[in-house]
Amino acid sequence: MACWSDRGCDDEMRGRCPHAIDPNEQCPLGCHFAMCERPTHQVTSDPMLIFNPERDFAAAAKETCTRCVFFLTNGPRL
Repeated sequence: MACWSDRGCDDEMRGRCPHAIDPNEQCPLGCHFAMCERPTHQVTSDPMLIFNPERDFAAAAKETCTRCVFFLTNGPRL
């Protein structure tokens, strides 16, 4: 499983999570359990990466992934 498809919380927690009503909704940036501590996680502000029209941003389970260099360079394409 790709790191960007893992929400970071277990089934019980997801069952009572206010932002997990829709399973396709991304975990928001403010979610403590959606924080990424992987060594590959690196936040970027590069608009060429962030606004890449070929990247499938819907594949990211967490909003934090949509600003991560690893996802933006290795994530799925449309």
